[in-house]
This record gives sequence, structure tokens and C-alpha cells, in this order.
Amino acid sequence: MTLSYRQPGVVLTDRRFTAPLDHDHPGGETIELYAREVVATDKAHQDLPWLLYLQGGPGFGADRSVGRPGWLGRALKEYRVLLLDQRGTGHSTPATRQTLPLRGGPAEQADYLTHFRADSIVRDCEAIRAEVTGGAPWTVLGQSFGGFCLTTYLSLAPEGLATAVITGGLPSLDAHADDVYRAAFPRVERKVTAHYARYPQDVERARRIADHLLTHDVVLPNGYRLTAEAFQSLGIVLGTGDGTHRLHYLLEDAFVRTPNGHTLSDAFQEQVQGMLSYARHPLYALIHESIYGQDDRPTAWSAERVRAEFPRFDAAKALAGDEPLLFTGESIHPWMFDCDPALRPLRETADLLAARTDWTPLYDPARLAANQVPVVAAVYHDDMYVDTAHSLRTARTIRGLRTWITDEFEHDGIRTGGPRVLDRLLAMARDEA
Repeated sequence: MTLSYRQPGVVLTDRRFTAPLDHDHPGGETIELYAREVVATDKAHQDLPWLLYLQGGPGFGADRSVGRPGWLGRALKEYRVLLLDQRGTGHSTPATRQTLPLRGGPAEQADYLTHFRADSIVRDCEAIRAEVTGGAPWTVLGQSFGGFCLTTYLSLAPEGLATAVITGGLPSLDAHADDVYRAAFPRVERKVTAHYARYPQDVERARRIADHLLTHDVVLPNGYRLTAEAFQSLGIVLGTGDGTHRLHYLLEDAFVRTPNGHTLSDAFQEQVQGMLSYARHPLYALIHESIYGQDDRPTAWSAERVRAEFPRFDAAKALAGDEPLLFTGESIHPWMFDCDPALRPLRETADLLAARTDWTPLYDPARLAANQVPVVAAVYHDDMYVDTAHSLRTARTIRGLRTWITDEFEHDGIRTGGPRVLDRLLAMARDEA
């Protein structure tokens, strides 16, 4: 059963599908998938080609936008759009601390979550494509992790694709997680240095907050234990278009004077808990490093191990001298499962996933080298989340892929410059077709 309703300028339709949990065993357990169809009101009855949007992540449901903002408005000029909640997110059989115990204990939960990577997502897309398009290939737009999924799509089922559009999401085809993070920490340091160059007053503010956290036990209103390392992880925002400004405004209002001296303000704590909590997207933390698992090596809490190779990120050492505090970026650490109440019950499950060695390959270099699908990719210069050198090496591997390399946008260019970004990429794709 489908349900249609309206927002300004668009008609929305809720669509639900059934897919195998394990596509290698189609007669076994099933899960429910949810997607929202969006079409411009004045085109609602037209026979339009389809564009499937794969959200960044992993672990995030599709955008819940209103009307036709940004890139979506541009897409709706010529497409009927399908916003898919990838399995485990949004309404697609969500995987959280509340639902995962239905599977059993940590071992059963970890086994279950092995089916929530890009290869399973792609096979979900193929399973629903026949019902949505009648079997016709569709255009797919993949942002960030969605681009990783689209690269897997080109490897597993290119026949389902009319055009592939990737924004900030060309993955390395063979890098272990350790390689990914060894490339990442220097990029993050560059972003932090640029932030302090723009807002030099934040150097002392960040040091003061970190010093307070090293000498006080701070528990946020939602139960999150705010440590110096957790505070540093707020640097994840520095990879977005407005992240440096958001971080600055957060730091400037950190302390308030009370009868017992200065302490972290309620307003600061409220903002921080919203930025740090994984309650809305726990799957991101659980399977983040597994998106790089393809060989017989465990990821083994890669970001935590590799961070030790970069001692400048150690808060205590920075404060013991006169070094600025370095924020960290997009990385998941075991202490997060101790600090965050949304993750605490899942610590053992996460440990088991980190120890796993039986990850299946996600990409097929030979098939990519023979690719015949028009593929275009926006590669953002010095992208904090996806290494530019890794992306360009992959771009050279995929036959016919055209890149647009730009420093006009950060990783979230599809959000901040959506219509222009999508318009340029679609024009490139038409030239390539």
C-alpha cells in the first residue's frame, strides 16, 4: 500500500518494499525497506526518468526535506526522485540499541550487521528497481558513502544504471582502514590550522575547555560523558562548508560564571550533546570502519590505533606545552561506546565487528576498468572526509569516468551548492553519454 501527500511544489509518496536480509539466501529472513518518492507537482502525471539518491553515512536515513530545496529542486526539473532509507536507517528496519537485542546477544548482533554494508545496499536497490521503474535502468546520485555504494553498484550491477553521479564519494578500491586514517589525520590537522588562522581567539578557548574536561568529570544532560577526547571529536564539522563558523560560535559561549566559579554553560552542553550523540544514527558508529573491510585483516579499531602515530592530537600533551589543541575528524573510537548512552549497550557488538576478518570484496577493478555506464564525479580539493589522492586514483581506474575537481565547495557541496553542483555534473554526464 502506498500513501501520497503534498508539500509546497511536490507530491510525495511513501513506498515500502521487502528484501532478503541476506541476498545470497533469498528464501530466508526478510527486512522492510522504505523510500520516499518525490515528484514536482506540475509533473506528477508525466512519465519521467528515475533518479535514486543514496545518502552519505553510513547509517543515515535519507534527507527529510520540505518542498524542493537545493539539489532536489534541480533534480525534479527532469526526474522523479526516490529517496531511499538504506537498510538499518530511518524506516528501513532500523538498527539501534533498542532494536538490535531482538537479534540476541552481541555475537548474533554482529553477524546480523555484516549484512548492512554497500554490497547489500546495492542488491536492495536492484531488488526494488524492477518494481519502481519496471526494469528500466535509473540514474543514481551518491553523496559521500552513497558514492562508495555507487562504486560498488558499478562493480556488481552496472546494468541497473543509466548514469552514475558521485559527489565527494570516490573510495579507494583497495586501501585498508589503516591507510585511510593515516591519510586522514594530516588532512584534519590542516583543517584545524585553517580554523585557528580564521579565528585565532579559539586557540585559547579550546585549550581552556579541554583543560576543564581533563580536570573535571562532566556528564551532559543526556548522560553522555564529555571527555577531552570527545570534545576534540567536534572537529568533524570542519569538513563542511559552514563548519568552521559553527565551531567558533560554539566555543565562544562555553563558560558561564556561577556562585561556584566558572563552569560549562547549559547552552554549551545542550549543543554539544546534540552534536556528539549517536542516538539518531548508531549504525554509523557500529559499521563505520567495516566499510573499508575487504581482506582477511580486521579493522581492529583502526582510527584509535593510527591516532597514536600522531601524538600532536594528544590533548594532555598539547596542554602540557603551548601547542594548540587539535580537533579530530571523521573517526570512530572505542571510548565513544563508553561515553555515549546510545552506544554503551553495543560495545561488545562493536568489538566483535572490529575483530572480524571475513569481509567480502566491495569493488571489482576488472569490471570497473571495462565500465560502459556514463560516470561523473565531483572531487573536492582537500576533502576532509574522503582522501583526494585516493579518489583520483580510483577515478583513473573506472573507464570513462569524468571528474570535476573543485575547491569551491567542501565535502557537503551537494548541500551548500546543490543546484549548481548537480547541474554541472548532469551536463558532464550528458556529454559523456
